Amino acid sequence: MTYKEARVYLDEMSKYGSVLGLGTIQKLLCELKNPQDYLKFIHIAGTNGKGSVLAYTSTILSRAGYRVGRYLSPTVVSYLERIQVDGQWIPEDAFARLTSLIRKAIARMEAAGETLPTVFEIETAMAFLYFKEQGCDLVVLECGLGGAMDATNVIRNTLLAVFTSISRDHMGILGNSLEEIAAVKAGILKPGCRAVTSRQQPEVMEILKAQAARLCCPLVTADSRQADVIQEGCDGQTLSYKEVSHVFCPLAGRHQIENAVTALETISTLRALGYRISEEAVRQGLKETLWPGRFTCLGTEPLFFLDGAHNEEAAKRLRESLETYFPGKRFLYIMGVFRDKEYEKIASIMGPLAESVHTVNLPDSGRTLPAQDLACVMRRHCQEGIPIQAEESIRAAVTHALSQAGDDDVILAFGSLSCLGQVMSDYGRCLHDMTGTHQSE
Repeated sequence: MTYKEARVYLDEMSKYGSVLGLGTIQKLLCELKNPQDYLKFIHIAGTNGKGSVLAYTSTILSRAGYRVGRYLSPTVVSYLERIQVDGQWIPEDAFARLTSLIRKAIARMEAAGETLPTVFEIETAMAFLYFKEQGCDLVVLECGLGGAMDATNVIRNTLLAVFTSISRDHMGILGNSLEEIAAVKAGILKPGCRAVTSRQQPEVMEILKAQAARLCCPLVTADSRQADVIQEGCDGQTLSYKEVSHVFCPLAGRHQIENAVTALETISTLRALGYRISEEAVRQGLKETLWPGRFTCLGTEPLFFLDGAHNEEAAKRLRESLETYFPGKRFLYIMGVFRDKEYEKIASIMGPLAESVHTVNLPDSGRTLPAQDLACVMRRHCQEGIPIQAEESIRAAVTHALSQAGDDDVILAFGSLSCLGQVMSDYGRCLHDMTGTHQSE
């Protein structure tokens, strides 16, 4: 099987959709001799910030000399990005070989009359196989959806459960209240493991504390209010937190202070478990962390940012960053969201700052909120008279925003992460078409 054939096979398997539950992946992993049982995990759940905390934590651990697997979704740059070891994506040949192995296991399941796995379950099984082959010391694992019934929660060897900010998202799937959603996220706790949480709303914290106590899991709170922010800007921030002094975190956005503090508490907890992680590894790991699509600057003339703000809480944090870093600037938006997201709330938060809006369809045509519908939503929340255009393509949106922006303006592409990779690709082409040169990212 070639890489292209493997991708075609997975596309065909996507017809089974997304199903919460552990029964099917347990059977698939049993066919594959349970590679996850040979690995140790740092398991991350939450609504916002999971990927950033994963990036900070895994980079620090790699700099400390550990072989570290990363499993994340969704991806921005490449499909292969979701499975990494020490920041290196899984190679195409390994991806194809493991897909072939998993396909044979699925054929045995089908012959036995078993329910067939979803694409996410296949990808999760592939990650475990690859991390075992690569001899990973630790795996930093991001939940796909929720916690308790997410396919990643099939693991048993959880050293540390980490909770980033929990807010309302996937309503009706994970629950109809914040308390119900928090209870689902708390499902990643395993008896006796350690736990770290970002600051949470009181009702969320109560649930996490109760579940941690029930399972005898020591729980530490990463309190960003204890961080001393020495310098901050759109290119990152320098902060001190407890015993860690004057460290630079390159990921921009006010919310990254909370994410960095959560990662630092995660590292502190691992040290308490006996892992050797020097102060230099912490400094270098934070400084070298990359996480595309999270308030990422693509260019400076004009300023052009990407951000995966796809729910109410993320939109609030994005607006806070814009108002902090760019007071008085004009903002030109490129925006696309899934129709199952809280797009009305996102629009109400972001709309009042807009000088113009270009709405786009997402690559996943089955889930996208049509650009025309999103444009209508934005008209209800933006100042009267500003131009709002439903674009025929992401490239057209990038071209029009660049042509309209002055040197002192800020272009912001935001919404669902699935469109940001295409924005990154089209930005370079559009800039070349307009100026005859490429601007580096």
